[in-house]
Amino acid sequence: MSTKKSSDSEFELEFEAATQTVDYLPARMLNEFVYCPRLFYLEHVEGLFANNADTVEGSQRHKRVDQEKGSLPDANNSTSETIHARSITLSCEEFGIIAKLDLVEATGDVATPIDYKRGSPKKMPDGSIAAWEPEEIQVCAQALVLRENGYRCYVGIIYFCETKQRVEVPFTGELVQKTREAIANAKWTAAQPMSPPPLDSSPKCPRCSLVGICLPDETMVCRKFDDNNRPLEQPLLFNIGVVWTGHRGETIAPDATPRTLIATRDEKKPLYLNTPGLYVGKSGEVLQIKEKDTIVEKVRLHDVSQVNLLGNVQVTTQAVQTLLQMEIPLIYFSMGGWFYGMTQSVGLKNIIWRREQFRMADSANFCLRFSKEIVAAKIRNQRTLLMRNHSQPPADALRFLKAIGSETERANSLEQLLGIEGVAARTYFENFSGMIKVGQADDPDRAPWDPVEDCLPPWLNFSFKKRNRRPPRDPVNALLSLGYSLLAKDVTVACAAVGLDPFLGFYHQPRFGRPALALDLMEPFRPLIVDSAVLSAINTRMIQPDHFRAAADAVALTPEGRKNFFRAYEQRMDQLVTHPLFGYRVSYRRILEIQSRLLARVLTGEIKNYPTFETR
Repeated sequence: MSTKKSSDSEFELEFEAATQTVDYLPARMLNEFVYCPRLFYLEHVEGLFANNADTVEGSQRHKRVDQEKGSLPDANNSTSETIHARSITLSCEEFGIIAKLDLVEATGDVATPIDYKRGSPKKMPDGSIAAWEPEEIQVCAQALVLRENGYRCYVGIIYFCETKQRVEVPFTGELVQKTREAIANAKWTAAQPMSPPPLDSSPKCPRCSLVGICLPDETMVCRKFDDNNRPLEQPLLFNIGVVWTGHRGETIAPDATPRTLIATRDEKKPLYLNTPGLYVGKSGEVLQIKEKDTIVEKVRLHDVSQVNLLGNVQVTTQAVQTLLQMEIPLIYFSMGGWFYGMTQSVGLKNIIWRREQFRMADSANFCLRFSKEIVAAKIRNQRTLLMRNHSQPPADALRFLKAIGSETERANSLEQLLGIEGVAARTYFENFSGMIKVGQADDPDRAPWDPVEDCLPPWLNFSFKKRNRRPPRDPVNALLSLGYSLLAKDVTVACAAVGLDPFLGFYHQPRFGRPALALDLMEPFRPLIVDSAVLSAINTRMIQPDHFRAAADAVALTPEGRKNFFRAYEQRMDQLVTHPLFGYRVSYRRILEIQSRLLARVLTGEIKNYPTFETR
């Protein structure tokens, strides 16, 4: 008995400390907390929200009740007239909660809160209907608020729009006690530095609007591997019938297979503006792109995921403000494709992930362990690309890449790892030309350019000897440099959307203006996305020799060439690929977001090892 009292006392002290740092808790958040504590944390603490069909429909249902109409009578008013007041906001000092009530029916000092819900009521075994527990807790919290403001509340009503049914919720002592406990537990949870764990294989997840942010099944799969001491340095799983086989041959239970809960592709697409002198304004929720005074294009903002500006393109303040409000990044490049940076909204309200990122960046052991994983994955992906696309896959090079990929595990420092990566890259690019099927040079010993002003030399073609940059001195290197710049941009956007700092990495060390974390995460994707897009653009003749211009010792794409390469790059980003760990098919762009969120899970200790992306 004394132990029970001691436990209660400790909880009360923790709860009191928590409530001192937490603002008023919205009654609606109690609904989320009872339904799923992790959903509550993501929305209330981290300020995250995403729409799906259910949330959009719910917003439409609430349009009428969200319009304020009428006011509540004074609680001491003895009139017998029934007043209907909509969209009333009241707070409760005793419990530290605030509620926006859809509708209140009040007669004198007796008030009945009415809450509108999109779905349908719970069907009981005897054929009757009842409200769901989260809805009961929410409407009871509204009653507590009304009671503190002087009203008597005996019953609440939940109106289910889908079935057009009203369900009464009596405010019994048991329900009031459950509501008070939910308030205390929600406030304590909100004060914690980390979110609660995700639900395990819950039927609630598929229709949750935040499932792509929460990643419940993906997180649980990674945690199950950790719990069974299965290392994730090479987390390759292959779905063979109903049995999963790990990279070391171990058998994984079928329940480790995550459900496909997230959209395979983002319906919104990036917008590229590539012509100097364009002027971008907005009218309503439409971007208007003008050349001089003529509108050359109109683009709906709801169809745009990011706006990319190359060179001298002007944007109005009104357009920038609208992009910020809609959380659409505005990204700046030089005319040659150098990634300058981006304008974005303030981002996440929760600093916890970034704080952990900075803490882990000071850990030499973590930096080396993480760097080994991404470098090994990059080398294996380079080897896979050679095996898939080389006209005669070089056996010696493939054996060497396989061997040196294993050497990463024995590296004792980042400097050694950089050396291993450099040797592997030299071997890979020495054999890169074997994957180019068109436009080989007649004379491989001839210089890759001829300084003829404003015209392309007839022998400037797709011959490739080695990687060069700053500036690129042949067409293939020009494509590779532009592609890596685009990929760095996309990973930077993904990191910022998740809440990580793109400029603090673990393998690439901080340097002014360099998105080091984005460069870290993009390493395994260089061959899979950029190199593949370059090869596809050349081999399908989407990019041709007359899409380049030579000046001094540099080669650059023409505006038409850049436009065609953007198309090739976006086609690759939009291509569906099977995730090697989770088994479902999603686009490369979606995978970049998933990998960024998995890294955040590692930084906060929710999972132990970063699962790199490798393909076969």
